[in-house]
Amino acid sequence: MSVRWLKPYMPRSLYGRAVLILLLPVITLLLVVSVVFIQRLFDDVTQQMVKTVAREIRLVLAETEGRTIADMLEIERRRVPVSEVPKADDQDWFDLSGSVVIRELREYFTDLERVSLADSRYVVLYFQQDDAVTQLVFDRRRVSARRPYQVLVNLAFYGILMTVVSYVYMRKQLRPITRLAEAAEAFGRGRHVPYRPAGAIEVRSAGNAFLDMRARLERQIEQRTLMLSGVSHDLRTPLTRLRLSLAMLDDEEAAPMLRDVVDMEKLLDGFLAFARGAHEGEATPVDPLALVRQIVKDAQRAQVPVDLGELRGEGEILLRADNIRRAVENLINNAVRYGSRAEVSVVMTDKSLRIRVEDDGPGIPPDSRGDAIKPFTRLEPARNQNRGMGVGLGLSIVLDVARAHGGTLRLGESARMGGLSADIVIAR
Repeated sequence: MSVRWLKPYMPRSLYGRAVLILLLPVITLLLVVSVVFIQRLFDDVTQQMVKTVAREIRLVLAETEGRTIADMLEIERRRVPVSEVPKADDQDWFDLSGSVVIRELREYFTDLERVSLADSRYVVLYFQQDDAVTQLVFDRRRVSARRPYQVLVNLAFYGILMTVVSYVYMRKQLRPITRLAEAAEAFGRGRHVPYRPAGAIEVRSAGNAFLDMRARLERQIEQRTLMLSGVSHDLRTPLTRLRLSLAMLDDEEAAPMLRDVVDMEKLLDGFLAFARGAHEGEATPVDPLALVRQIVKDAQRAQVPVDLGELRGEGEILLRADNIRRAVENLINNAVRYGSRAEVSVVMTDKSLRIRVEDDGPGIPPDSRGDAIKPFTRLEPARNQNRGMGVGLGLSIVLDVARAHGGTLRLGESARMGGLSADIVIAR
């Protein structure tokens, strides 16, 4: 059933809607309790009191009519054998006022043997008189409300009803917040999901702020990519001319300069990889164990001293395979640059994926690991710069890839190999 006609009458702020959700059940229950109590107090109790007075009036008016008092009071009286007397007072387990009736009657009558409330419509009393037992039967409504548990039933019913209504309404109010959280999480993982602000004013404001932020970040990433790509492209032309010119010189003179040109091209490739970022392409189901096996196999074909370590787990996970490959290759290159060999291991559980690259190099001091992942940072004293050169973007690219998949990069000390241990940890 559509309730869109209620929307114009609903509070627009989240605070107002929360107050409405809290107050509506309380006010409804108070109204239900008030109606039921007033009905019992002013209706049932008044009826009982009027009936009692009417019986007394009939008793006064019928003094000369020859009728017995029991008849005039509408009390049935008869003699019963002792065998019909209950062995103990009895009442229904849900009879809330039955114990009060029994207690009050026993205070008034010392010769009362048994009280039976088994039939909720009548009160049956057994008196021991001489050698016989007298049974008195009269209407239960003359001593208590007939169904007092109805108050509790009504309260329970309307309490559950209002709880369900509040739950449905609260869920509807939380849905825009959940959609905003899903859109923000997807953007953090590099995915662009459609999102339109909805809900209360505060939620709409947060949604519009998120859309503006997402648009600014996308423009910034695009501008950075275009700028660095343009610079890299423009620099490749003079580098190519230099390479051709050096190829015409003697090998002894050209060799050092050719190495410089190759190093410059590697720097440009690093700039370009950093410029592209980690959000390229769409995530697809990938078997990370198979992907890492292929990366290590390709590296070994290129004469890189890297081995496979522990491979544990099975299944697929949403990944950008090219970006993960780039990140793992960067870690392997760093490992063999500053150490003599590297080892790659993968552990996949129900909650996370961990790709670890270890080396036997000098490692990174704990107080310098935060700086090591910053762009354009080189820790030369700690990492032995004689083993190669770079621009300080390798670990930054790895961190970007991990964050684009909703994960992170953790640096530590390898317990087995003694060098650096770099973990790419991604939540499943």
